[in-house]
Amino acid sequence: MTVTIPAQAHRSGPVGGLRSALARPWTGPGWAPVRTRIPLFGLLMLQAALSLRLGNSAFQDESLYLYAGHREIAQLLHHTPTFDNYSAYFSGAPFLYPVLGALADQLGGLAAARAVSLLFMLATTGLLHALTRRLFGRQAALLAAAVFAVTGPTLFLGHLATYDAMALFLLALASWTAVRTASLPALSAALVAPPLVLAAFTKYAALLYLPTVIALAVLAAVPDRGRRHGLLRGAIVVAAAAGCGYGLIGLAGRAFVAGVRSTTTARQAGTDPTGLLVRFSVEYGGAVFLPAIVGTVLLARHRTRTGAHGGGRPGRLALGLLLTGTALLAPAYQIHLHTLTSLHKHVGYGLFFAAPMAGYALSRLLGSRLRDPRRLGLALAACLAVAGLGIQQSADLFRQWPDASGLVQVLRAQVRPTTGRYLAEESEVPRYYLRDLVQPYQWSGTYFFEYTDQQGRHYSGAPAYRAAIADRYFDLIVLRYGPTAALDRQIDGDLTAGRGYQLIATVPAESGYGTGTWFVWRAVAE
Repeated sequence: MTVTIPAQAHRSGPVGGLRSALARPWTGPGWAPVRTRIPLFGLLMLQAALSLRLGNSAFQDESLYLYAGHREIAQLLHHTPTFDNYSAYFSGAPFLYPVLGALADQLGGLAAARAVSLLFMLATTGLLHALTRRLFGRQAALLAAAVFAVTGPTLFLGHLATYDAMALFLLALASWTAVRTASLPALSAALVAPPLVLAAFTKYAALLYLPTVIALAVLAAVPDRGRRHGLLRGAIVVAAAAGCGYGLIGLAGRAFVAGVRSTTTARQAGTDPTGLLVRFSVEYGGAVFLPAIVGTVLLARHRTRTGAHGGGRPGRLALGLLLTGTALLAPAYQIHLHTLTSLHKHVGYGLFFAAPMAGYALSRLLGSRLRDPRRLGLALAACLAVAGLGIQQSADLFRQWPDASGLVQVLRAQVRPTTGRYLAEESEVPRYYLRDLVQPYQWSGTYFFEYTDQQGRHYSGAPAYRAAIADRYFDLIVLRYGPTAALDRQIDGDLTAGRGYQLIATVPAESGYGTGTWFVWRAVAE
């Protein structure tokens, strides 16, 4: 007698039943959002790993902002004077990021402050993915996030405790809100204003991107709700942003307006040549900007099936030009000022806006033929090229300043609390590391100094340093002939001649610019 077991019975056996039970939860409709985002989670883990591999002591800007945050907290809690008017020369409101960074620094040191920046950059990549998905679909979203996550500026900002990561995150949040609320009633556009204004206060350079976000709020709404609705949304964003800005100015006072002028709107021009600025702009942003141009052309020529941008050709062209052209704002502004300062950071802001168009171009290259080895190979090669360049660039950027650990160790054995005066090139770095020992008024830097001698004669600039050194005003002097090398050579005559000061230490100062040395002199008792 032959017994035939139905196929259904086989599947319901012990092994088959277990396999089905394990697979069923992951195949249900509730798990679809998780499955579709697994590649994004993997990408964010890669971005985090590539940023965390970077290492160096605190950069001058990191030291300055975190130290200022500690002073702001001490003033708020204990009414301790800051001994400095940070609002007058900071490129962002001192009561925003510096305080947040200092709180993290109190909990876990510089690593924790840098981890805050990493979280902001990871969130920015996530918002970029969400924004691009609504505009151009899932495949373009993943590719856009991929090319942005591994660029040099993105990886660098993800491990740097400065304003930039927070400001870029807030710009990303405002941009995503502008697209996310495009199909909602016009008043929902007011939600764009709070993160947009906070971004501008966090770092004043973000003001450059406010028109882009406002225009995005208009263009994203046109396909579904019409041009009139889009213009109304733009007007609501402007009005709400003006109200938020006025409220923040009233809360913070007008003292920081001087900082906006000196660091952003009326910044002093430099002397860096245009050709050099163009070259570095292409190096930092070209890998995203060039495919973004291709994406703009393709978007204008072909109506897409997915996303919230299915309007006419003029609207699609305007959207592509807006996003791609925004990547040119920071290079154009810095070429106007002839300064390389912070170019590598500011380029990263524009890459966030250009990345959706680059992702769209790569998705069109792939099309629906994910199994076509030629198309898939080209897309992977493009992403790997961006990643390889970004890994190298971020490592080079993190080597631009010397590791100050050895210098701090030497100075910790020399400084004294309350008494003593210390002159140091890039004084912000030892001041940050030695803040548990030395008060802020004990430090002087090599950017500005005034001095009145015992005869009542007043000096400023190089003569002030020379007079103070001749009088042995400083107990310690640290020079490395780096950013202020010209001034160092003007004031080191008595030091190198051994008049009044003794060289007590030389500390190696290796950076991406070459090998240097910190020279540490101590005043000789009379």
